[in-house]
Order: sequence, then C-alpha cells, then structure tokens
Amino acid sequence: MTTTCFLRTFFASTLTIVAIGMIGCLEEGSATAKAIPDTSKDQQQPVAQTTSETSEESSKPEKRAFRFNYDFALTGLQPGATAKIWVPLPPSNSEQSIKLLESKNPGEVSRHTDARYQNEMLQITAEVPENGILDFSFPYEVVRQEVKGLESDQVGQLKLKNSLFLGANSKVPVDGKPLELIADQQLVSDKLDRGRQLYNIVEDHVKYSKDGEGWGQGDSVWVCDSQFGNCTDFHSLFISLARSQKMPARFEIGFPLPSDKTEGTIGGYHCWAWFSPDEKRWIPVDISEADKHPEMKEYYFGSLTADRVLFTVGRDIELVPKPADAGPLNFFIYPHAEVEGKSTSPDQLQKKFSFEDISG
Repeated sequence: MTTTCFLRTFFASTLTIVAIGMIGCLEEGSATAKAIPDTSKDQQQPVAQTTSETSEESSKPEKRAFRFNYDFALTGLQPGATAKIWVPLPPSNSEQSIKLLESKNPGEVSRHTDARYQNEMLQITAEVPENGILDFSFPYEVVRQEVKGLESDQVGQLKLKNSLFLGANSKVPVDGKPLELIADQQLVSDKLDRGRQLYNIVEDHVKYSKDGEGWGQGDSVWVCDSQFGNCTDFHSLFISLARSQKMPARFEIGFPLPSDKTEGTIGGYHCWAWFSPDEKRWIPVDISEADKHPEMKEYYFGSLTADRVLFTVGRDIELVPKPADAGPLNFFIYPHAEVEGKSTSPDQLQKKFSFEDISG
C-alpha cells in the first residue's frame, strides 16, 4: 500500500514538496496525506540555466540549473514488517538553491537535523507491503553556482565553529602515518600557500583508481600506503594534513554532473574539501578531479565547477533519531535502512540517480 506524502516547505530556499504519487513505470496507489513539520521560511529563488553571455561577464561564476532525481528501492523485505529509513536532504546555501518537487514516500515522514554538522535528513517509517519492496523518489530542482574561492574573502562560510573541523575523525587522524608525507617537506609560513603545498603533495602521492579493494572509505592511513583511491581517499588525506597544520578543513559530499551532457544517469557520489587559511576565507579543493584532469589542476585549487550538488557535510554522521542497529556513519550520502531494528544489507538497496538540465 503506497502512501503519498504531501511535504510542505522545509528548506531555506522554497522547498515546496507535494507528494502526488509515483514516477516511471511504478503504479500509483491510494494514499493519505502526511506532512513534515514546516520549520523554515519561504525564500523563492529563480531556476534558470545561465552561462556567461558577454565578454564582460566571462569572469563571473557560471551557474547550472537542473533537475536531480534521487530514487531508490528496498527489496527482499519481510512483508508486514516495520521499516525505518534515513534519507539525506541537500541544503540551500551560498553555492546552491534547492527545491524538492513531487516526492514519493510510502510511509510516515519526519524531518531532522544532526546536532554536529546541521545536516538535514528525513526519517521515514513504513510497513513493508506484500511484495517486500519499498520504493522512494525525491526529485529536486537545483541551481548550482561555480565557486571561485580565491576571489572572495567570505566564500563558503558556515554557521559552524572552525574548531569543529580541526579534530580527528575515525578514519581521518591528525597525527601518525599521514604526517610522514610532510615530515621532510619545507612548508611555507603563509597558510594559503601551505594549503597549496598540501594539495600538490596529495595529488602527487595518490592516483585516482578504483582497481583492487579498500578504496572509497576515506581512510587517510590506508591511502598513504595504497597510493590510490577515489575522491574520499584524496580528500581525507588532505584534511588530515591540513588539520595537522592547525588549518580547519571540512569534507563535503554530493553528486557530480557530466559537463558534456544535458541529461543522463549518475553512477554514484562525488566529494571535495574546503580549508580555512585564516578567519575570513574557506578555500575549496577538488584534488581527485585535478588528478583525473591535469590541465585543470590549477583551477581546482580554489575553485569548484557548477557541475555538482552538495548533500551533506562532515564525517562520522549521527543519524536522527538514532538507529537501533548503527552508530555514526562514515559519511552520509546513500539511505540507511533498518527493518524491525536490524540494518538491511547493501544488496537490498537499489539506487538510481539521474539529472536533466533545465533551460532558461
């Protein structure tokens, strides 16, 4: 039995949510409207795809407007059992505006915020139907802006204390093995330039590769030895090094969009990092993309393309309400689900992410 939830505005940037049924080839069922408490103010923002239209505007940050579909299903569940699902919600901030459209939720929905990083999330409680499958769909309209961090003194500011991003995480130490990479380095005194040195050290040490095992955990110690990995591994190592130098550094994760396509599927997440060389600035880095595209290495120190959408910040994420069968998550980008208090297995989660550019 599918329940269609009418979700009222809950983002800082006009998150109008009207759940009206199903998408694709899924059948629509009868439903009773259930609403998430509205605790945010409306703030309408236009959705339009923009590019530099004149030579005078060529230095302005690019923008990209698109629809992003976050769809998933839980399969092989026990009919009649109670399932609880935690789903990350992308924020509206200085780099992106988010509007949640028609949402499919077969259950009771509540919205929560983690105390440490202020990440938004939904918890959905649903009874498993006879077919043992729960389907979910979260379509968004997104306007994402290119970030040119070296051109602004205030870019990327968070309403969070810098000290939050100076300590260790479970897989991101600030001492030990990672510091061996800089033990013999002559680090400069200027912290912005020192950040660039660390950026170069990580990019030189690590190769972007998903061959073998162990990658994708964002484990700074592991990647020191393996010298390969994905975006989580690059940026965890950078964060370890930056924090060891008393520079706050934070982890962000979301999804990438191909720059050469206007629609299609997205295979999985992408992450990047920021560091603060002083009290005024947060500087972005995307070292894994720099490694894949050496011609853009200079760009990705201090800049981020608009071809992405942010979902959550930080590591060791504590879900709210607290799950019965899981501690803090290494990072939070895919749904977490429990059935009768037991975590579902990864092969029970079927994910599908897609996008389509919105023309102005």
